[in-house]
Amino acid sequence: MSGRIVLREGDITAESVDAIVNAANSHLQLGAGVAGAIRERGGPTIQTECDEIGPIEVGEAALTGAGDLPARYVIHAAGMPPGGAATEESVRSSARRSLALAAERGFHSLAMPAIGAGIGGLSPQRCAEILIAEAREHLAGETSLEEVRFVLFGEPMYRMFEMAHDAAKVAEQMARLRKR
Repeated sequence: MSGRIVLREGDITAESVDAIVNAANSHLQLGAGVAGAIRERGGPTIQTECDEIGPIEVGEAALTGAGDLPARYVIHAAGMPPGGAATEESVRSSARRSLALAAERGFHSLAMPAIGAGIGGLSPQRCAEILIAEAREHLAGETSLEEVRFVLFGEPMYRMFEMAHDAAKVAEQMARLRKR
């Protein structure tokens, strides 16, 4: 893996990175959760840009400016329809598309929340396993990304991602040992 995965407990809207990922709905309406925090702290220009782009398909991602946030851009990962639920496939697809979009733009740093957990209804464990796997797979290939930072709200979610990340590292080490 050429880039690194970093885990942080905190507020994703405070991250100074090339882009933060918004756990979005497919209509790109900045409602509650991460999207609400982005709307409140980033100002109205982000929603205005979303309105010009959206709606997009569930599983896709779109790029806007970051308004008043310290990040340069926001990547809106459409993990669910408005008022609907996230699925394993929609989270996987929207995360994969977000990582690809960051690489296409030449970004070096990306901060990502627990897409699909919380309001989306996906279990925190599956969310962590899927997102860690997607980040690891992306960083193992050709990419401009040097860091994928998971910024997680609350210690329980942080610990879930920590366990998923540790499990992925152990599985990778075991696979290397089996090849000997």
